[in-house]
Amino acid sequence: MHDVLDPHHHHEHPHDAPGRAREGALRVGIGGPVGSGKTALVAALCRTLRDQLSIGVVTNDIYTTEDADFLRSHAVLADERIRAVETGCCPHTAIRDDTAANEEAIDDLETSLAPLDLVLLESGGDNLTAIFSRALVDRQIFVIDVAGGDKVPRKGGPGVTTADLLVVNKTDLAPLVGADLDVMRRDAAALRDGLPTIMLSLVEDPAAAPVAEWILAEQAARTT
Repeated sequence: MHDVLDPHHHHEHPHDAPGRAREGALRVGIGGPVGSGKTALVAALCRTLRDQLSIGVVTNDIYTTEDADFLRSHAVLADERIRAVETGCCPHTAIRDDTAANEEAIDDLETSLAPLDLVLLESGGDNLTAIFSRALVDRQIFVIDVAGGDKVPRKGGPGVTTADLLVVNKTDLAPLVGADLDVMRRDAAALRDGLPTIMLSLVEDPAAAPVAEWILAEQAARTT
């Protein structure tokens, strides 16, 4: 099951200002708490979009390359299209404060695989405050899941309130954890000032179709 709230809504952000367009691939940051399904979403997007777009992926973990290894082991992309960053610190630091390691990984991908259409940057698992620097990414997706109950969206935090797209993941688990999806929809809409939210189950939609469609729309808008 999935549904979408205004999936093609384009909300103005500081990086949308004239003259700020970045050369090269569209960079999409994917963040969210531990266990929300970020890596599974990245894998689904790679499978869905790899025949339409030239894709690179950068993963962030504190001391391991586990997420990159997962993507490689599931053959979602050729190995050379995946880079791993070991942050050695809180994951948000490498995506928001000192982004040099991520910039280097992206530059390496774009140099060796040019031209790329899309780079997906996955943050290490963090909390509701984890967001990407707007100097590092063009668009941000924030992933939460229903396991924490339907209160999660109304807790807010910059990940929930300011990400270009909010994904409420694992909706198939809602009956098992007593989460009310209508409450989650309502609270997300109230907090996000018109920015889109997608309710998603990768069990029921392994292609993550509405998220892939959103990325294609963003990429098309960038190239027109």
